[in-house]
Amino acid sequence: MAPERPLRVLLAKLGMDTHTVGITVVAHALREAGMEVIFTGLKQTPEAVARAAVQEDVDVVGVSSLSAGHTRSLPRLAQLLREQGAGDKLLVAGGVIPEEDVPLLVEAGFARIFTMGTDTRDIVGYLRSWRDTHATPAGHTA
Repeated sequence: MAPERPLRVLLAKLGMDTHTVGITVVAHALREAGMEVIFTGLKQTPEAVARAAVQEDVDVVGVSSLSAGHTRSLPRLAQLLREQGAGDKLLVAGGVIPEEDVPLLVEAGFARIFTMGTDTRDIVGYLRSWRDTHATPAGHTA
């Protein structure tokens, strides 16, 4: 039996948000947990992130938002992924996202919103649990 391939996670910062400490900590925790992490860099558009997610054939797209643009950019990203046939990717977000905005993001297609201060072990555990319930991660054959 072939060894299980690592979960592939694309992390992104959309818009003019240049705060990187949180996403850097999360990226480190995911790598330490054996996941493959691709970081798109700063000041990305939803179009660029969707394109990278498809090109990199990732399982998970995680977006960090600290600049209040999440109610426009995150639903747009989810829509673009669906339009490009990549609607099966797990979408998660984190950062400064008010509780009242969570239902809008869930309705758009985000499975989980991690607020400021979330323990990275909780993020790792959530992604592992998702992987365990998906016998064949998005875009890959067993």
